[in-house]
Amino acid sequence: MANKRIEVLESQLTTFRPSPTPYKDELIATVKKMLAPGKGLLAADESEGTCAKRFASIKLANNAENRRKYRELMLNAEGLEQYISGVILHEETFGQKSDSGIPFPELLVRKGIVAGIKTDKGLVPLVSGAPGEEATQGIDGYLARAKKYYEGGARFCKWRNTYKIQNGTVSEAAVQYNAETLARYAILSQQAGLVPIVEPEVMIDGTHSLEVSQRVSERVWSVVAQKLHEYGVLWEGMLLKPNMVVPGAESGIKTTPREAAFATVLTLGRSIPAACRGITFLSGGLSEVDSSEFLNAMNAADLGLPRPWALRFSYARALQGSALKAWGGKDEGFAAGRKVLLHRCRQNFLAAQGKYVRADDDKTSESLYVKGYKY
Repeated sequence: MANKRIEVLESQLTTFRPSPTPYKDELIATVKKMLAPGKGLLAADESEGTCAKRFASIKLANNAENRRKYRELMLNAEGLEQYISGVILHEETFGQKSDSGIPFPELLVRKGIVAGIKTDKGLVPLVSGAPGEEATQGIDGYLARAKKYYEGGARFCKWRNTYKIQNGTVSEAAVQYNAETLARYAILSQQAGLVPIVEPEVMIDGTHSLEVSQRVSERVWSVVAQKLHEYGVLWEGMLLKPNMVVPGAESGIKTTPREAAFATVLTLGRSIPAACRGITFLSGGLSEVDSSEFLNAMNAADLGLPRPWALRFSYARALQGSALKAWGGKDEGFAAGRKVLLHRCRQNFLAAQGKYVRADDDKTSESLYVKGYKY
């Protein structure tokens, strides 16, 4: 009887505030699939410029075919679907095919993985903010683009806004403008049938303390939540992709997994409603091991804090860093690259369940921090 009442309530999620999208049920179902127990997201949406930097480290030419091979390495890895529920693709990759001639979005669907796409158009200077602050472009004509992505097989999307801590703060202009952009993107995505991943990244660049990171993250996320409410975004049909709350990468301050977990979950609890079903953290330049250990602590440690959301991962560098080196840009390196990729996926799959234990081959994980990182 209780289960029946719950089903009735779930069917009436928008009774008190009608949903602005006819895709309500589909959005909620997609979110549920993306939050399958332990599984996370693989962010494979690096721009051409970012790939150039990645490929330079292995002396590989940055061209369309090599970028396709890079995605082939990841997306066609046997067993990827055991740990990964969704993949964020770059627009170029969205139109490319696997070695066997299957469009990458279709390949993912065949594996039971949800295909997603990065829909923002990159960062530009925020002229109304403090020096060095940035906004994200791509809203003009967005609804039409989103509908085309849906028709092409995408069922979720991602949009990144960044917040740079300077002198212990972020300008209010940046906080407000970027939150407004994220809310507009989210509601337009839902109108097109795409689950929006909302990414307000308080960057780790800087010398700030853990306390400053917590305070700024709380302000940023709270305003983002406020704008999402104002625009009528369906919380059950979206995901949040925030930073983990850690000290600045140039601060010299070391934080334990429990400290990072406590600060992050505390900040979420003060700003993000439980109606948001899942938090899919970015790694943001943290090392592969730190990304796993911090996520594990959020799920395993007795923090004495409410955790109503599924706490998962949406990593790029923290899944790909070692795999890229193992591949080396060579066809004969595919097996080695895939083995490392799947290892990292499995480690984070375990971390999302609070079951991660650092393996012997995790002990030499290097920092993946890049100052002023751009996608």
